[in-house]
Amino acid sequence: MTTPTPSAPRPPSKLLWAAELPRAAWTVASWPRRARMLTAAPRGDGRPVMILPGLLNSDRSNFAMRRFLGRLGYDAHGWGLGRNFGARTIGPEAERLIPRIEALAKAGPVTLIGVSLGGIIARLVAHRRPELVREIITISSPFAGPGKATNVWRVFEWATGERLDHPDVAERSADIARPLSVPTTAIWSRSDGLVNGAICRDEHGQAIEIRSSHLGVQIRPDVLLAVARVLAAR
Repeated sequence: MTTPTPSAPRPPSKLLWAAELPRAAWTVASWPRRARMLTAAPRGDGRPVMILPGLLNSDRSNFAMRRFLGRLGYDAHGWGLGRNFGARTIGPEAERLIPRIEALAKAGPVTLIGVSLGGIIARLVAHRRPELVREIITISSPFAGPGKATNVWRVFEWATGERLDHPDVAERSADIARPLSVPTTAIWSRSDGLVNGAICRDEHGQAIEIRSSHLGVQIRPDVLLAVARVLAAR
């Protein structure tokens, strides 16, 4: 008997894709009411934390998380490289980003929190320079499967100048998906409209499921609280 071949992950449905903007708008509108849960967040210990933005986004997109973690007592930083155009911004092997992490790591290994493409980049850094990294937290980051299991792969190719089917890019993607030597947590959603939630986590690290759109996920109070609890647990 022939063993069936598992089907490849597919992009989210057109219905979920179309719902992204309305759901993101609801996240913003409901923020004041739901933000009360953040009072339960455990205090930080002053460790250095760097937050990496998603595709086409800059540190402004992570202002709420950076401010929240700073208030808890963490030494929270953006990446300081402007908008995230992938390899065009950080270099193919993150060679423009790593010196910034080295500077923060003088106070101790750095926790990297990456949103979407930022999480993929965080894992790349942790593979290349594990001594600089304390742990990795990814948020809606499709690191564990094919890039075409998303609704934004064409935007990725346009923005980064890289083709997903190029051998070098494919090899690097497979490397990023390998298990890391540092602790990892993946925050993911099966109702994500831009990336397939199944490729946003794997069996080698902790996974926290939420119910969220992709857009605006990094400002959701439940996501902020989950990040704070992961940091406090370690």
